[in-house]
Amino acid sequence: MSERRAYLHRGVGETVGVVTLDGLPERLIIAWDDDDPLDADGVRGVARVRKIERAFASAFVQLPGGADVLLPLKPDMPKLVEGQLVEIEIRAPSRRDKLAVARFIGEAEGEPRVLQAALTVEEQLRILVKSGSPTTGLAALAAVEAAEAEALETVFALPGGGDISIEPTRALVAVDVDLGGREGADAKRAARQANMAAFAVAARVLRLKGLGGIVVFDLVGRGHDGQAMSTAVRNAFSVDNPGVAIGLVSRFGTLEMTLPRRARPALDRLVDAQGALPPKAAARRLARAFEREGRADPGGRLAGRCAPAVAEAFAELDAKLADRIGRRFVLTPVADWPVDRIEVSAS
Repeated sequence: MSERRAYLHRGVGETVGVVTLDGLPERLIIAWDDDDPLDADGVRGVARVRKIERAFASAFVQLPGGADVLLPLKPDMPKLVEGQLVEIEIRAPSRRDKLAVARFIGEAEGEPRVLQAALTVEEQLRILVKSGSPTTGLAALAAVEAAEAEALETVFALPGGGDISIEPTRALVAVDVDLGGREGADAKRAARQANMAAFAVAARVLRLKGLGGIVVFDLVGRGHDGQAMSTAVRNAFSVDNPGVAIGLVSRFGTLEMTLPRRARPALDRLVDAQGALPPKAAARRLARAFEREGRADPGGRLAGRCAPAVAEAFAELDAKLADRIGRRFVLTPVADWPVDRIEVSAS
């Protein structure tokens, strides 16, 4: 029987939750202190209509933090005007290349604000894993860093041999199944087992990365048992319901499905559009390193070095870190260092 465990890390400028499935990371929930409080699934709040595009039956409404949200216009809605305040509910949070999408609740007054806040990271963990309180402390930090490292991987081994690669594009997520060195005298049986294993592994990894939308599996082998494949996919993704839709295996050996998007992808935090570590994410890694070194040497002076862009992003975390470990750290930017190079030492 599968076992899920929850881990909660309350860091400097961040709160991160991890759910593991049989010891492997399955979900990575990242919240930063400067996130717009209205840009989260299920949040209700008041926003201001910034622009109306009637040709596209949509309006752009502005959150308190200044970000835009797409509000589809429906025939049964009142006629909106620019500058008007409306009550909305977020149905899909923003992603790197997409605005958040909202549902119209009604007209509103006052100022843009949150009326019903999003679930906290801890509340989400308690819903996902119903067996006691999440693990905290250094064990939680280790779980977070392991989950982040796996979320950044592209190729994942399958039990019994073979692997899958998971690569998101603007239009869809491609999952390629590779038989590799999977043993078995019966090639068709080996292919079937690899495909079945691929569904289970992909389901876990897609949850971990926070990916959704159209997912296309390029299955290995030929002559697939369509009904068996569909049943296996349905079982693997059952916890993602409601909202999962599964297609038939095509004559090209692909299987298409759609997954609901309910949270901002973890990858949007961990990498930028070019696949590199963003300075804000690096700054939080730097804060973790300072705090870890500070715990190991409670009375020591700490020295850190990083790229200038990371130092600039770290400025917003400086006071919060000082509140935790005291003003005993010094950070030096190094002009030619890449963003992902961070060093912290104690003396």
